[in-house]
Amino acid sequence: MARWTGEWLPGTGEGTTAGDDQALRWRGERLGLPESGLGSAATGGSRVLAFVVDLVLAWLVTLIFVHPDLQNTAAMQAFNLWSGAAWAIITLISAAFFGFTPGMAAVGIRVGRLDGETMLGVWRALVRCVLSAVVIPSAVRNLDGRSWADRLTGTVLVRMR
Repeated sequence: MARWTGEWLPGTGEGTTAGDDQALRWRGERLGLPESGLGSAATGGSRVLAFVVDLVLAWLVTLIFVHPDLQNTAAMQAFNLWSGAAWAIITLISAAFFGFTPGMAAVGIRVGRLDGETMLGVWRALVRCVLSAVVIPSAVRNLDGRSWADRLTGTVLVRMR
């Protein structure tokens, strides 16, 4: 079981014991991130707010091209599909090339790679996009504030300001 949960449960992470978890003073300390301010680990609230802003932006973009009809189930299904596609395109392109989505920029967070590279890249952005669409892998975080998407792609969400 520890192999699948990794560091998600106290005392089951690689190279950690139950006593090591009490030694953490802030999210991201093990990653070398500062306790607060620029470059510190993003909070869960800022992650959720950025996600909501991105969803609203995708909805607004979709409104330009597709008119929703609340009385027509098929039209609303089509609208929702196009809205999801708009969200995926906005998220994938902006994260891959800029390191943040419009929602992340509005909230003041960005995706940082742990290997020090500046650009996120398409495959990392794609993995993050797919796991964000599923929601649960992006919602479950470890002691460092990293989600499953962060751990799979070797990234962490940090504050830009």
